[in-house]
Amino acid sequence: MSTYYQPPKYPASTFESMTPSDETLPVVIVGAGPVGMATALGLAQRGIPVTIIEAADQVSFGSRAICISRHSLEAAGRLGFGAELEKIVLPWVGGRSFYRDQQVLHFQMPQRDFDVRPPMINVSQSEFEQIMVDTLEQNPLITLHWQASIAGILRSDDEVTLEIDTADGKRLLRARYVVAADGGRSRMRELAGLRLQGTSYEGRYVIADIHWESDLPAERMVWFDPPSNPGSTIIMHKQPGNIWRIDYQLDPSEDAEIETQEDAIRARIAKHLDWLQNDLPWTLEWKGFYSARALALEEFTHDRLLFAGDAAHLVPIFGVRGLNSGMEDAETLAWQLAAVIHGNAEPALLQSYSFERHNAWEQNVANAGKSTLIMSPGSHGHRTTRDAVLALAVGRPEFGHLINPRQSSATHARLSPLTWSVAPGTDGVLPGDPVEDRRITVVTDGGAVESSLNLARGTGFAVIGFGLDEAGSAALAVAAAELGQSLSPESVRALAVNSAAAEGVTVLEASDLAAALGATAGEAFVVRPDGLLLCRVPVAELSGVAVALRAGKAPEGAALPARPAEQITEQEQRRENVWLALSTALDQADETDREGFLTRLALMLGSQVDQRAFSEAVAAAS
Repeated sequence: MSTYYQPPKYPASTFESMTPSDETLPVVIVGAGPVGMATALGLAQRGIPVTIIEAADQVSFGSRAICISRHSLEAAGRLGFGAELEKIVLPWVGGRSFYRDQQVLHFQMPQRDFDVRPPMINVSQSEFEQIMVDTLEQNPLITLHWQASIAGILRSDDEVTLEIDTADGKRLLRARYVVAADGGRSRMRELAGLRLQGTSYEGRYVIADIHWESDLPAERMVWFDPPSNPGSTIIMHKQPGNIWRIDYQLDPSEDAEIETQEDAIRARIAKHLDWLQNDLPWTLEWKGFYSARALALEEFTHDRLLFAGDAAHLVPIFGVRGLNSGMEDAETLAWQLAAVIHGNAEPALLQSYSFERHNAWEQNVANAGKSTLIMSPGSHGHRTTRDAVLALAVGRPEFGHLINPRQSSATHARLSPLTWSVAPGTDGVLPGDPVEDRRITVVTDGGAVESSLNLARGTGFAVIGFGLDEAGSAALAVAAAELGQSLSPESVRALAVNSAAAEGVTVLEASDLAAALGATAGEAFVVRPDGLLLCRVPVAELSGVAVALRAGKAPEGAALPARPAEQITEQEQRRENVWLALSTALDQADETDREGFLTRLALMLGSQVDQRAFSEAVAAAS
C-alpha cells in the first residue's frame, strides 16, 4: 500500500478589505512556501503580526526539494518546528556515482562526534511545508489566507497596498512592508516590473516519485550513461516511507511534452529498475520537470517591497541549494526587518539583507554551476571533458572529486557591510562565517546538563565570552544586557566558556569550543540570530555593537580575507582548473579542427614531461 503523502486542502479564506482609516499591517507575506512561512515564524518570534496570502488551497504536492541540509535543520529548530520535522525525516551522509556500471565516486559529508544533526536529510517538501503550516496555525500573531492571489500592487513612501483576488471578490490590504516569497514564477516580481538575470542551462530533467519497497541504502546515487538509459543521467534518492525520487535527463532531441507523459515515464523508470535487477512492484506517485537556471534580481530590497527565496533568485538544483538557501534568506530577513519595524535600526539595515543574500546566491552558483557542468553539460567542450573525466575516473580515482555534487552548506557574509573586521592573521571562525551547532554541557545550579550551542544561545543574539575572570564575566553580562535593551524585544543571551560564573551569564562546559572557533582568552563572539558571527572583539568593545546595527554598518577596518568556496587540495584545484580551461578551449576551437587542437595541445604538454610520464598518460587515456 502506498505511503505517499496527501496534504489536506483548505477552504478559501474570507476577509474584508482594509479602509484608509484602518491601521496599516506591519508585514504581509505573499506566498506560503517554506521561505514565506519561515519569514513569518521569525517575525512572529519577535512580536510582529504577520499576514500571509497564498493562491493555492494546500501546501505544494510532491517531493520537490527533498534534501534538507544540517544548517536548515538548525534554522527549523530556531523557528520552532525542528523537533516535529526531525520525527519524520530520513538522514543520509554520502553517495555514489557510476559511469555506466562502474563506480567512479564515493563521497561522505562530515559527521563528527560533536554534531547535533546529520549533514543531510530527505523529506518531501510537501510534508516539510505542512509541518510549518501546523506550527504557524498555533501562533496567534500569524494569519494565513488560502486561495487569495495577488492581482496588483500600489507603492507609496510609507506603505504598500495589495489588490487580492479572493472567492468573495477583490480585497485590499495595506502593509508597511511586503515580502514577496511567491516562487520562481513570482507574480509579485512581474507586477513590480523586475526581471531575473543570469544563466539558463540547456539540460532538462524529468522527476518522479515512486513507491518502491527496496532495501537499497539511503544515499545519493547517480548513473552517467547507464546501460538502462544510454546517454542519460539518472539520480535516485530514498525518502521516508519507501518513497523514491528519480530524476533523469532528457536528450536534446527528445520532445519534453511526449517524455513527460505517464506512460513514457513508467517505461523509462522500469528499464532502470529492471537493470538494477528489481523484482518488486512499484507505483508512480508524482511527476515533474525542471531545467537548471542560475538567475537573480540585481537587488532584493526595493524600498518597502522585499524579495526572498525563488522570487529573488534561482540556483541549479544540483547540490540542493534552492530551499536551503531560501531558509537562510528567511532567517536573515526576519531579524533585520524586525529590527527596523521595532525602531532599533535604520531602514538601511535592509540593504544589508539584499547585499548578503545576493552574495550568498553568487556563492551557491559558484558551486552549483560546477555541478551543473557535470550533471548537465551544455556545450560540446563541457560534454567532451565531462565524459573524459568519467572515463578516467574508472581507473584513476583521483579524478572522482570533479564529479562531487558539492552538497549545500551554509553560506557566509564576510563581505557584508554589517560584518566587523579582525586583525590580520586572526585564526578560526571569522566574522561573517556560520557558527556551527555542536554538543555542549551547560552548568546549572542542579548540575551539568547536556545541551547544544544552538539551544544555549536561543533564537536571538548571543554574546559568548572565552577565558574570562570574574570581572570579565560580569562585564560580559552588563554588555549583553545593554545590547538586549537596544534591540528589545530581540533576545540577547550571555554565554561564557572556560570562564568564571557571574549573574546573567550561562556557563558552558565545552573544552574544545574555544579551539574549534579559534577564540582566545578575553575575546567575545557576537553571534547573529541566523547563526553567523557578527564580530569577535574584546569584552570592553561590545558597546559598539548596538550602534553599528542601528546604522546598518560595521566600524571601518581592514577587509576580511576571502573564504574558500571549497576545501580542496592543491592537486584537486589543478585538475579543476585544467577541466574548466580545456572545456572553454574546446568550445572556442574551430569545430573542424578539434582533433588537431587536441593533438597540438598533447604535443605541447608532452614535451614538458619525460618519456615515461608521457607514456603512462597515454596509457591512462587510452
